[in-house]
This record gives sequence, structure tokens and C-alpha cells, in this order.
Amino acid sequence: MELNHQGRSLSKWVRGLLQWVNLRPEESERTLLMLAFYTVTCIGLTWAEACTVALFLEEYGANALPWIYVASAVIGSCLGFLYSWLQRILPLRRVIVGIALLLAVPLFLLRFGLEIPLLAMAIVFLLRLWVEAIYVLNELNTTIAANQLFTIREIKRTYPLISSGVLVADIISGFSLPLLLAVVGLRNAIVFASIMMALGAGILFYLCQNYEQSFPDAPQRLSEETHPDYTNRRFAGPLKQYIFPLIAFFVIAQALLQVIEFQFFGQLETRLSSEQIAGFLGLFNGILGIFEVSTQWFVSSRVIERIGIFTAASLLPGLVGILGLFSLTQIVEPFKGLIALKFLDELLRYTFVLGVGPGLFQPIPDNIRNRVQSIRGIAEPISIGGAGLALLTTIWVCRWANLEDLLDQIFLIEGVLLALAWLLAIYYLRQGYVDLLVTSAERGRLSISDVDLRKFKQAVAETLEKPGREDDKRACIELLHQIDPKNVNDVLVPLLPTLSPALQRQSLEVLLDHPKPEDLPQIRLLTEQSLAPEVLAIALRYIWLTEPEPDIRQLRPYLQPQVDPVVRGAAAALMLRRGSTHQVAEATNTLRRMLKSEQERERVMGCRALGDALRMQALRVYIQDLLQDESLRVRCALLEAIAATKLEEYYPSLLRGLTYPSTREAAMRALVRLEDDAIPLLLKLAEDIHKPDLVRMYAWSAIGQIGTPEALDRLCNRIYGSWGRTRLNILQVLLKVPDEKGIERVQDRLGRSGIECLVDQELMFIGQIYSALIDLRAEKVPGREGDLLRRSLLNLQEDAVERSFALMKFLYPINSIQAAAFNLQSSSLANVARGLEILDNTLDLPSKRTLLLILDRCGDDEKLAALSNFVTYEPLMPSDRLRYLLELRHFLSDWPLACCFHLARVARWGLTAEQTLACLRHPTGFVREAVLAYLKIASPRSLVDLLPLLKNDPDRLVVAQVQEMMEEFGIAASTPVKPNVSIDGASDFTGLAGFGSF
Repeated sequence: MELNHQGRSLSKWVRGLLQWVNLRPEESERTLLMLAFYTVTCIGLTWAEACTVALFLEEYGANALPWIYVASAVIGSCLGFLYSWLQRILPLRRVIVGIALLLAVPLFLLRFGLEIPLLAMAIVFLLRLWVEAIYVLNELNTTIAANQLFTIREIKRTYPLISSGVLVADIISGFSLPLLLAVVGLRNAIVFASIMMALGAGILFYLCQNYEQSFPDAPQRLSEETHPDYTNRRFAGPLKQYIFPLIAFFVIAQALLQVIEFQFFGQLETRLSSEQIAGFLGLFNGILGIFEVSTQWFVSSRVIERIGIFTAASLLPGLVGILGLFSLTQIVEPFKGLIALKFLDELLRYTFVLGVGPGLFQPIPDNIRNRVQSIRGIAEPISIGGAGLALLTTIWVCRWANLEDLLDQIFLIEGVLLALAWLLAIYYLRQGYVDLLVTSAERGRLSISDVDLRKFKQAVAETLEKPGREDDKRACIELLHQIDPKNVNDVLVPLLPTLSPALQRQSLEVLLDHPKPEDLPQIRLLTEQSLAPEVLAIALRYIWLTEPEPDIRQLRPYLQPQVDPVVRGAAAALMLRRGSTHQVAEATNTLRRMLKSEQERERVMGCRALGDALRMQALRVYIQDLLQDESLRVRCALLEAIAATKLEEYYPSLLRGLTYPSTREAAMRALVRLEDDAIPLLLKLAEDIHKPDLVRMYAWSAIGQIGTPEALDRLCNRIYGSWGRTRLNILQVLLKVPDEKGIERVQDRLGRSGIECLVDQELMFIGQIYSALIDLRAEKVPGREGDLLRRSLLNLQEDAVERSFALMKFLYPINSIQAAAFNLQSSSLANVARGLEILDNTLDLPSKRTLLLILDRCGDDEKLAALSNFVTYEPLMPSDRLRYLLELRHFLSDWPLACCFHLARVARWGLTAEQTLACLRHPTGFVREAVLAYLKIASPRSLVDLLPLLKNDPDRLVVAQVQEMMEEFGIAASTPVKPNVSIDGASDFTGLAGFGSF
């Protein structure tokens, strides 16, 4: 008992720890293994870097470092192209593990080359060059492995923890390196560095083997046409203005890193020996690592959230420029200044700059984002080489001009100039960021949590003031409302007089969500102009709902019959809400006249006013007549008024509105407005199997549109218990919830393992279908009825695949899954292959191999063999297989179920009484028809007893069939039902005693 209690406590503790680091249980193992791989590899790299730097400075001096930068740019680019080429000829799993080993093996071999006197000097150069180059390769390898192991939603949570591996490695390697040097020496430490990197490759190999479903077995050969290219025509305008400073941001950052590193190592060379340099670098990296980990885990994200990504990105170049100027003016001693400069550069670069990097790519459309990131991967090595050439040129010019004594000051000046250039790039990047968000507002791109609101509002105001498409301006208002709903008045109120009537109406509706008394003078001034009735009505609502002590008497002129019904109804509704007893009576009389008017528009506006008034009072008596009004617009307006006033006795009218196409949209809006109050009603309707499927689908959709946590939880809870069309409807509703809230809710409630379990469930069902198709082949079961059953089973298989694709959209990018599904539906073999290739490179399900084989065009036997892990196939006689199918009747749709009985009738196969009676209670009429036709052949005595029970069936076709059979058997219509006969099967009767055999 104590052990179990401890296990439960430990489990609770582990769950709390995972929640603290923002991980889900199913992601924890992969994340920790990736963290272990990255940390161990980076420990080896840090050891190797410190040792090779010490050896290089001893042999060549710091002035030769620029040659390393130039050469590493060349080899880094070549390694990048090698990586890309290997992916095309080898499976990705082999490429990743092979590259991880490739990082370690040359270090091991080159170490022993140091013992050859004639090659030692060249080997030192190659060692330093290799370490510099493989940093880029290690980052690329880690990023690709993480992208394969985690979905686009998971990686947002897991990668920050994985990326902290380099910081943990700095601490461990920094404090362990002096001890390692003391024990094995400088050169042998390189061997231990290569061993650590090989150990990292071993962890990665285990990871790839344990999660082999995450990596495609075939080489990556997706063609360009798999993802249509829309980039050429989109690089113009704001996108082009944003991408150039974006690439410059990373290029300048990399160049500044090389300049600072060059000066730092130059100072170490002049003051320390090679052994001292390695030891100093170890301690420096260890102390730095502690600060980096603390900043990354506890400070970085909070600071970025508070000050914004651009201010956070400006911290590093700003401090570098200030500290560089201090060193130039001798306020700070140069050696100490460079140590502080290197410390700040490493600290801020791998915390703040690393943290804001992914966010800078968010405004870029998804279809070109990867391409822009690949441009960055090419530009950074070139930047390293360019920095090296610039340093070499500076050294050569200074020697030619006899200015070698000023080299340190010149390098500091170059660093300050680069810092200023970086700040300038950030400035233009910030401008382009805002412009790109405004331009793409109509596409709903809302990755703007860190945008400068002041600049953004300024850009929106300029867009609204300038001539342009009204759709773009409407999108800007919507985006502004979503970003800062409580302060939209700062932008919209001053612009109201200049906007078009449609934009005035939209702006006032937005302002009504958070009205502010200080805006009342400007809104009152607006009402003095000539406004469209719809705009004036909303303006009146704003004024009299915002005014703390309104003078309702001022609304009386708007109640006159000559006033437009829109304005008159709004004024009457306001008087009902905030007026005195006498004013309420006056408004009630106005609305009564509107509701009884012969003009349709008067009645419509009267109904809308009832909704705005939030209470009906004496006007309730008109509701029943208005629900039957000849005008569809009146009925729809009344449905929304019922929801607004929450008249519970008329909620059934809202549900009935869903059953009619003409009122369905209005009923949906009304039910959604009720929010959680409507959920029990909608669930009852959605789960009523006797209602039409279309009506049930709209009921599920209404729950999804409500979108509250309660609504989403109810939908999630019913995924497991539903099947067939109902499950698909629920999944589709959750996928359509805005801002991916439905997707996130399913992931939180079911988890990745739960979604994978549902996919496996679909595969089990597909296995049962293929078992039936094999046992009921045409050569065994010929005839039309057999063909109909086989065709219906194939339709069931397609439905199961459709549900599987819907489930996969909760784990993977929706666009990729849709592209794969679209290609798989093609009649072209090339398109089908392309769809399978997309899935192969997207999915990491444990059942991925099975799913791909099911979707491929191969035989039923081969597909059933692939499903052996889900279904154990045992050949059955056709009649036994049919009876087994009926045992799975809860998973079969209506038509296959009916086909089973038609085939049993023609083939004269016996079915059990339980199966027959259960299907005789089926809600679909043609299933009951098929059962009656079967009973007529299989057990006429039982049918004679059952027919009187079915003479009042709700389906007219079944009633007609029952009447025909009663006439055929000579049963009078008034024949009473036998007391021991029941369709429920609760009573036993002799007519079914020998049921099931002919």
C-alpha cells in the first residue's frame, strides 16, 4: 500500500514538473532524449573548441583567425549542400545519425595527426577549421531532427527546452575542462571531445530507432509542385520590404560575433599561454552558462513579453555599441572591456536574440517561410566569410600604412559601426513588420502579440485615411479590434466623420464592445450630421448606453412615425431599457404599432428592437403570431429576439428553426447567442438518432460555434462514444473553431496518445471491413445483393479513412493533411504517389506504415496483412462472416446494414433473433424494410406476430410494406397485438423459437 501511494505521489510530482516546464506527458521522453543528445554533443563541441583555439593561437596567433572565418564559410556552405544532397539519396534517419557521427570521427583522426611533426601545423589549422564549420552542421542536424520528432504545435513547447542544452553544456564543459586538462592534457582532451560527440550520436541513433515512425523510410524527394509556389508575385511590396532587413538582421549579427570573437582571442593570445587559454575558456564558459541558463529559464521570456521582440533584440547591439565606445575612450580598460563585451554578446545572443528569432518569421506567409529560413542558412556562413575578409583587409591596410598600433581601436570602431548597422536593420525590420501585418490583415494573420501598438495604430489610421479598397479597411478595423479591443477608440473615434457609412457602422459596433464616456462629445457631434439610418441607430445606442445619467426624453423625437423604422426601433428599445414607467409605456406602444404594422420592414425592425430591449414585457402576446408570420425576415428576427431576451418557454422554437432551411441560419445565431444555456438543448437534439442527420449536424455545429470551454469539453467528451457520421461531424466542428481553440482543447483533453488511439480504432474497423471483403468475394457470393454489400463496405472504408484524416489534423499542419487527401483522391498514379509522399514526410504515428499501405493501391489481401497488428484474420464461411458483421452493427451505417439483410434473404442465410430484432428497431426506415423482407422468407410465423406492432410505423414506406404483408397473410387491420410479443425482445414468443434456419 505504501509503495502504491509513493507511486501515485511520484506520478503527481512528475506531472507537476512537466506542467512547470510546459510539457505534455507524451512529449516528455522525446524532449528529454533530444535534450540529452544536444547537451552531450555540445559538451564535446565546447571541449573541442577550447582545445583547438588554444592550439591555433599557439601555432598561428590571433591574426590568422580571419582565414579560419573565410575557410569555414566555404566549408560550411559545402557541408550544407552535402546535407541537402544526402537527404535526396538516403533516408532521413540515416542522414541525421550519419552526420552526427561525421562531427566526431574527423576530430578523433586529426588528433593523432598532431603526432606527425611535418603535419602538425596543418592539422592544427584543420582542427580549428573543422570545429568552426561543424557548429553550423550540428545546429542544422538538431533543428531537422526536432522538426521530425515534434509537430508544429509541439515544437513551440519543446524546442525552448531542447535549445537550452547548449547552455547546460556550457556549464558542464566549462567547469569540467580544467580538470580534464589536468588529467589527460590539452591534445588528449580532443579525443574525449570526439567520444562525447559520438555518445551524442548514439543517443540520436536510439531516438531515431525508438521513434522510427517520425522519419520517412524513403529519401525526401517531394517535388516543387507538391506545394504550389506563390512567392514570385508576393515578394513585391511589404513582404519584400520586410525580408531584406530580416536577412540583414541575422547577417550583421553573425558578422559582429566574428569581430568580437577575433578581438577577444587576440587579447587572450597576448596575455595567456595555450594551457592558460584553454583553462580560462573553460571557466569563462562555465560561469557564462550559469547566467545563460538562469536568464533563459526565468528572465528571457518574461522580458520579451513585457518590452516586445524588437526592444529585446536591440539590447545586444545597443550594449555592444556603448561598451565599445567606453573601451575606445579608455573609460574601461581594453582587456576587461573585451571580456565584458564577449560575456554580454554570448549572454544576450543565446537568450534574447535566440528567443526572438522564430517570432521574426511569423508574419511571413507559411508557403514561403521555410524558403526564407533557408536563405538565412546560406547567408550566415557567407557573412562569416565576409567578416573574415574584412578583418584580413583591415590588417593588411594597417600594415601597409604603418598603423598596426591602432589595430585594436580600429577593430573596436568596426564593432561599433556594425552595432549601429544592426540597430538600423532592427528599425526597418520593425517598420516592415507592422506594414506586413496590416497588409495581411484580411488573411487573419494575428501573430502580433509583440508588435508596438503605437506604431501599429498609426499604420492602421494611415490606411483608413488613405484611398483604398473598403475590404482592406474593414479587415484593418477587425484586426485592430482583435489586438487591442479596449483602446480602439484612440484610432476610430477621430476618423468616424470621414469614413463611409459601412465603415462607420462597423466602427461603432466595435466601439460598443468597450464604450467610454470621454468619447460621447464626438459621437454626439456625429449624430448632428446626415447619417445613414443604420449608423444613426448604432450611434444612439452608444450614447444612451454609455451616458451615466442619460436624458431619455431626448429620444422622443425619434419615436415619430415618419422616422425610419431602424432608428425608431432603436430609440424605443433604449427607452424600454433605461426609461421611466411612463417612457417604457410610450416605447411599448411604439413597438406594438411596429409589430402589428402591415409593412414587413416595420415588423422586422420591431422584432430586432425587442432583442435590443432585453425584455418584452407586455409584448409577449405577439410572439406566437409573429412566429407564424408570412415574412421569413420577421420570423428570423424574432428568433434572435427570443435568444436576446432569454425567453425559455420559446427555446423549442429555436430548435425547430434548425429543422427548416429558411430559418436555420437565424436559429443558429440565436442558439449561439445563448451560449452555455443552449448546450443541453443542442446535445439532446444532436444525440437523437430519430432526427435527420442534417439537423443533428447543425446542432453539433452550433455547439462548436458557441465555443466556450464548456461547449468544447462536451464535444471532446463525445468523440470516444460516437461513431460514423456523428464522430466525423464532431471532429469537423472542433477543427473549425477559430484560433485553433478546438484543436488545443482536444490535445489537452485527449492528448496525443488519445488521438493516436482513435486512429488505431479506425484501422481496426478497416481491418474488419477487409476481412469481410475477402470472405464475401464475388466468386463466393455472386449476384446483385452481394455487389451492393461489397460496394457499401468500400464506402465504409472510405468513411473510416476520412475520419482518420480528420483526426490527423489535430496533430499535424492542416494544409499538409488536406494536400495529401486531395492528391490521394486523384485518378492519377503520380498524384497518389505524391499524396503518400506528403504523408510519409509529415506523419510520425506508430501506425504510419500501416496507414500508408492502406492508402496505397494494392490488393485487399496485402492490406489485410498490413493490418495484422490490429485485426487477427480468421477465414469464415460467407454466412458466418455476415452474422459477424451484424454483431458490429453499431459501427455500420444504414445502407450496409440494409444490404446485409437483403443478401441474407437472397442467399437464405439464417441470422440470430437478437440481430434481427435490434435492426427492426433501427431509426432508418429502409433498414426496417430490409428486415421485414428478410423475415418474410426466414420466419413467416414471427412476422405475422410482429406486423400489428409496425402498422403505425413513422416511415410511410414501411407502413405501406406492412399493410401489403398484412393483406398477403390475411391479417385484419384491427387485429390486436399478442400480449407476449414485443419488438424490444423482452418477451419470448414461439414464432422465433427456431429462428435462423430454413
